[in-house]
Amino acid sequence: MPEVDYGEVRVTEHRGHDDLLSAGLGLAGLAGAPLPFTDPLDPGAEELRRRAIQASWKGIADLGPLGGYGTVYGAVPDVPGREYSAFARIPGARAPHRVLLQLPDNFDRQKRCLVVTASSGSRGVYGAISLAGAWGLPHGCAVAYTDKGTGTGYFDFADNSGVALDGRRARKGEAALEFQPMPGPPVSGIAIKHMHSGDNPEAAWGRHVIQAAQFGLAMLDRAYPEEAPFTPQNTKIIATGISNGGGAVLQAAGLDHDGFFAGVVALEPNVHVKDRGRALYDYATEAAIWLPCALSAEQFAGVPMARGPRGAALPAWPIRCASLRAQGKLSGNTLAQQSEQARDYLRARGWTDEAMSTAATTTAFDLWRVVAAGYASSYLRRGAGDMPCGFHYAAIGAGGAPGVADATTRAAWWADGSGIPPGNGIGLYGGVNVSTDPTLIGSECLRALWTGEDHEAQALHAAVAETAARLPRADLPLWVLHGASDGLLPTAFSSEPYVEWLRDEGRRPIYWKVPHAQHFDAFLALPGFGERHVPLLPYGYAALERLWGHLYEGEAWPVDVPTPAARPRGAAALDRGMLGLP
Repeated sequence: MPEVDYGEVRVTEHRGHDDLLSAGLGLAGLAGAPLPFTDPLDPGAEELRRRAIQASWKGIADLGPLGGYGTVYGAVPDVPGREYSAFARIPGARAPHRVLLQLPDNFDRQKRCLVVTASSGSRGVYGAISLAGAWGLPHGCAVAYTDKGTGTGYFDFADNSGVALDGRRARKGEAALEFQPMPGPPVSGIAIKHMHSGDNPEAAWGRHVIQAAQFGLAMLDRAYPEEAPFTPQNTKIIATGISNGGGAVLQAAGLDHDGFFAGVVALEPNVHVKDRGRALYDYATEAAIWLPCALSAEQFAGVPMARGPRGAALPAWPIRCASLRAQGKLSGNTLAQQSEQARDYLRARGWTDEAMSTAATTTAFDLWRVVAAGYASSYLRRGAGDMPCGFHYAAIGAGGAPGVADATTRAAWWADGSGIPPGNGIGLYGGVNVSTDPTLIGSECLRALWTGEDHEAQALHAAVAETAARLPRADLPLWVLHGASDGLLPTAFSSEPYVEWLRDEGRRPIYWKVPHAQHFDAFLALPGFGERHVPLLPYGYAALERLWGHLYEGEAWPVDVPTPAARPRGAAALDRGMLGLP
């Protein structure tokens, strides 16, 4: 495999009141409110890093008082060490991906171990720290991260500023930037790397992961020159990721035919298999149109966030039923009839009631439309001022209208952002009309890019096809874990087709479809969620422990492991027995 191409490397020390895993915050600090910046207009690199690590933890893990993190599973020990960061580049890519190696002082040079991971969602480079860092660093492993061409290096055309290597804002020409789009006027709004780089980064996620691992090996050479070279032959490389990061490590596994990886553990992966399952863009655009109506059905009356304060469906959802009825897509004359017909439509398309139930939160947050608008722009390689269906990102101004970001909000974007607005003072605009159902027109436009036959639809299908996973090597230890209640990436569309394909091709992956687990552990702190579900992270840690035993302690790699008999925690705090780990 070709070596990684990277420029300047930034090296920082993290000891004393700072560390690699929590930036000195510890578990209580990670769960608490963000620490204020000394100078909100110009926060320091250390402060930004601390906030970025905290935001990444809180965005993925359930750190709530009943969730059990740090008592039932997981821990946040103090891990002193060094960080090496750089901007790496896939050959031919317009934008770099950020890579980072965390090297603990307790790196085990007798059991050379490098964990490599990719961020979940569209998050920044620390996006998988609660999985890969929390497990790998205490084991004495170095941990290599990539933002896989996504991240929070937002570029603001209003002042031509982006994000430098240390996370601080810098104007174009002042420093190398994480993302620098093609020039545009100040009114172009805000450009997001995942959406506007022109690279379709998802198609290269596997290469990003491999480059991050190669960067990690090169930094180990730099840290321990007397023991170099560090190679896949003398350093075991473990790939793990969650959500989009899980899909990224499975893409990487399909590129490894020479024993580069020692093992792969993927949690709730966004994985696409050619001619099997369904691509995220397909079911997200479908969900954006149909789920608001389907979730008005009485079947979902007790589902968190599916009802308003008096038990009625959220106001916009019956309106969606009426819109679909007016278009002739539904024939019922009452809300009950229409919502049941919408539910039946989705069930016929592979949705289960379990997936739809937990998708109520995603639907209430308007995430389907948000995801589809951004991914359409990425797949069609559009710029900030040329997104499909009239969408664009801009700072939220007076009265919610597009405006100019205030300097304090802009300065914190790299630390606080999720990589896919809206959020942190940035809004998604366009794709609406003046009607009782204003977002339907944009959602239908996005859907037509999947169902249509024009040149744009053909281009989008071609871009999605580029993201399909390839077959991993036959002897690769591979474990896939997914929540049975996942409503964002339903197992029927993602993990199950992937695992079935592998088995049809003679591979022997371990697959856990964990009962009562859903997509967002962080949502378990919301009312009604923790009572119904279990977190997924402890199962990922357990799978990594089994892989460790196989690689370093001579344990046989299991042919199969019984799926955990998990049960919801109810109103009480989580205890170990509820996880049902074998």
